Amino acid sequence: MKLKLFAICMVLLSSFGFAQETKSITGIITDQNEMPLPGAEVKVIDKEIFDVTDFDGNFSLDNVEVGDAVRVTFLGFMPQEFKVGQNNQYTIALEEDTDQLEEVVVIGYGTQEKRDLTGSISTVSAEEIEKTPTSNVMQSLQGKVSGVQIVNSGSPGDSPTVRIRGLGTFGEGTNVLYVVDDVLYDNIDFLNTKDIKSINVLKDASSSAIYGVRAANGVVIIETKSGRKNQKPQFEYDGYTGFQRAQNVVKLANTEQFATMARESGSAPDAQFIENAIQRYGRSRINPNVPAVNTDWYKEILREGLIQNHSISASGGGESVVYAVGANYTGQEGILDMKNDYERFNIRAKVDIDLTDRLKMGVNSIFSNATKHAPENGAWFRAYFAVPTMPVIDETNTEAGPTRYSNAQLLGYRSTQNPFQDLAYNENRQKIRKQLTSAFLQYELIEDKLDIKTTYSHDYSSLEIREVNLPYTLGNNYERRSSIKRENNNFSNQYWDNVLTYEDTFGDHDLTLMAGTSFRDEARNEFEATGFDISGIGLETSWYLDFADPDSFANNVGEVGRRFYGLSYFGRVAYTFKDKYIFYGTFRADGSSKFTLDPWGYFPSVGLGWVVSEEEFLVDNDLIDFFKLRASWGKLGNDNVAASAGSNTIEVVTAPIGDQPRTGLTSTSVFSNNTWEVIEEYNFGLNLEAFDRRLSLDADYYIRDTHDAILPVFIPIVNRSIDRNSGVIRNEGLELVANWSQQVSEDFSFRIGANFTTLKNETLEIEDERGYIDSGSAEFRQRTTIGGPLLGFYGYERIGVYQNQQEIDADPVAVENNLVPGDLIYRDQNGDGVIDDSDRVILGSFLPKYTFGGNIGVSYKAFDFSMDFYGQAGNKILNRKRGEIIFTQDTNIDADLAVNRWHGEGTSNTYPSSAGLRKAWNQRLSDFWVEDGDFFRIQNIQVAYNIEAEGLPDTRIYFTAEKPFSFFNYNGFNPEVSDGVDRQTYPVPAIYTMGVNLKF
Repeated sequence: MKLKLFAICMVLLSSFGFAQETKSITGIITDQNEMPLPGAEVKVIDKEIFDVTDFDGNFSLDNVEVGDAVRVTFLGFMPQEFKVGQNNQYTIALEEDTDQLEEVVVIGYGTQEKRDLTGSISTVSAEEIEKTPTSNVMQSLQGKVSGVQIVNSGSPGDSPTVRIRGLGTFGEGTNVLYVVDDVLYDNIDFLNTKDIKSINVLKDASSSAIYGVRAANGVVIIETKSGRKNQKPQFEYDGYTGFQRAQNVVKLANTEQFATMARESGSAPDAQFIENAIQRYGRSRINPNVPAVNTDWYKEILREGLIQNHSISASGGGESVVYAVGANYTGQEGILDMKNDYERFNIRAKVDIDLTDRLKMGVNSIFSNATKHAPENGAWFRAYFAVPTMPVIDETNTEAGPTRYSNAQLLGYRSTQNPFQDLAYNENRQKIRKQLTSAFLQYELIEDKLDIKTTYSHDYSSLEIREVNLPYTLGNNYERRSSIKRENNNFSNQYWDNVLTYEDTFGDHDLTLMAGTSFRDEARNEFEATGFDISGIGLETSWYLDFADPDSFANNVGEVGRRFYGLSYFGRVAYTFKDKYIFYGTFRADGSSKFTLDPWGYFPSVGLGWVVSEEEFLVDNDLIDFFKLRASWGKLGNDNVAASAGSNTIEVVTAPIGDQPRTGLTSTSVFSNNTWEVIEEYNFGLNLEAFDRRLSLDADYYIRDTHDAILPVFIPIVNRSIDRNSGVIRNEGLELVANWSQQVSEDFSFRIGANFTTLKNETLEIEDERGYIDSGSAEFRQRTTIGGPLLGFYGYERIGVYQNQQEIDADPVAVENNLVPGDLIYRDQNGDGVIDDSDRVILGSFLPKYTFGGNIGVSYKAFDFSMDFYGQAGNKILNRKRGEIIFTQDTNIDADLAVNRWHGEGTSNTYPSSAGLRKAWNQRLSDFWVEDGDFFRIQNIQVAYNIEAEGLPDTRIYFTAEKPFSFFNYNGFNPEVSDGVDRQTYPVPAIYTMGVNLKF
């Protein structure tokens, strides 16, 4: 008996010893087509043993035992389990999960599957964003999202103008709302493109209404990258460097063209100025009738600028902690030849912690420190007008200093014209520091069903500006004294949000309920002072107010502070029945301290969706994979406007009395008592996927009305305009998006896509006795009329140029106005035989009627190629730099005008003569000065090569050409002008970079 017991014990012990024996296994995770799946999670159930597959789908697990259960998960695929056996090598093919394949989209205060959306939301992936070498994330969206217009600025560090579905407000309150990891911002110039996981653009009112008064101009939701649970630490470096160069440089009239125009003008002084230049600088050997100097001023003030970006990050996670940290440096030189650059250094940390099974907390912090040397944009204007008959440096101008720059006054011209004193003797430095921090606590009240989340965020920014004007002389008694202007601005925005969310699925029903509150506290303080005659101006250590003349500060010091509060209540219902009938509704009540008359606004929205492809008549078809019809309606508010001035009826004014400035008060009984503008929008759309999801089509039609638009209404009794809720503005359009992607073979895949957008901007109502709203200057008038666009260009329609005396004699208008051949012919709109103010019409809008974009991508083995394009049409640009010849007629002009001017019968039926340019008749605002802004651009070209080798990090080497080719007829550097008025617009350069991405 004892022997038997001993034998049994030995067997049990040996079995136990065998069960405890461990080993290592390896394998590959693929899809059903044997394509490797990088990033799949492979985990031993109930043990802290896991791995994440590499780029080739490989994994390895150590210390596993025979019989262990291993679970493999990957987004978009069904989870799969296998047991460890005697084998050490495993190949697991995952099956696609059509339910999980539905993209999860970040929406306001939560997420939603894309198939359940009833509004219009566009998503841009990190891969698309990272293609663009830029310091501002939004520039990378140009041409990629239908219904979104991005107007770039070439100036380093400047943010682009972003318009979503047109323009519905008159003032400056047109900012898009940015939501970064659930925190609200007005500007995202602190973000690095490498930190972004995805961007979702909420375009219609139904999608945006959950943000109430902050969402009037659209919402851009940004999700930053984070680690994942049970992920080994992953390190990444990405860096590129390159240069930027001005493209489509405007060709200015050369010396011979300029001299010809001066002599043709009939102006004896201008002809003499040419002779003065010959005497001062000598005669040209090619043409002795013109000066030897032939300066291309645009060429002189332009340069190539370096650009670089370096990012390093680490991310990962365990069972209860997920983290992502990183740092970034961005540097960019401007293409204007002066101290014009932008540098930014960012540090970012994002940590989420599961404190218990139900309690989670997270902290997200970004510190951004940037320095920008802003350009002297007046140099563009001066360069355009500077005569080519003088050089940059005039050694004979001995009175000029410190540098002997030339001075057009020495040739007889009225102004100095030379732009180089702007470049050499001005410095505008801006230090921009931002500390952005948010923290949240989230607790599951009912497991997997009900949770509450409280979030506090603080956006603290400081802007320190130092503008220094150094002293100089240009000769001819032209001297500038030194000055310094200092500004210190602080901005503090605090938010506290509390959100309760309930999610449940029962039978054929999916239900999500959300309710929350939000409190905001926005404060700003702005101080500025200006002083003159700085002691020790040659030393930068003296560029402070203490070194300026103390007596020069009078009336040059100012400070202002503002503070606003907001309280909001909001809720949402999202309901789906049988995965095919969708209801979505939100409601938000916003209170704002800005509006004294009615501080509360109420903004509802509703959306309906029908997934037609789930109906029986389409379920088994071989063509359509997904088809959804949707419709939505909603209201938004806009409080990003001036506060009510009902209690501020006294103004401080300064006026000269007895040759001395005197300060006093004025009082008026005319004041505004505004409330928010209200946007009401209808949206109808469809989503279609076909041919095994290779083809996707999206379409939206919208009508977006801004009610109670705040306009500057003219009050005759006081002869002034007051901002009041007094108009209705409509934006209406169609958006189309089509994409095709296909995996042709294991080594080759391609994709192609395009989007197209229409926009009609129209003013429906104006509560003004005159029936219109004027803006711009009297010489360059813009007018908003009922039935016309917002801020339309207003002038005369040109129908030709008088060619000979017979045409003059046959036209009573020409005879009455003493016109001559070479003068413009205007259309007599009312047929009364007189050309006067009643013949002025709306000449067009700076808002494009059409925008379009597209992309092509090809992957072959380790090579990637992509190309994006973008264009717009139907918009107008006021070429004001050309038009300001009305103020100063003895300056240069562009070569297009010089070559194509009328200079004899039949030479031009478009441009006036040289003499005509100086006549008031031809200088009226007309479509001669208002040009087409249509353009087409190759937006981005990128070629990349991926290297994968044992013992080396995953490496990607890429070359990028950003905006290398642009095609347009507008007479300017580029047709991207945010307000359509081109006086001194900074050119948008082409950028060429080489970069590398390393993942460890």
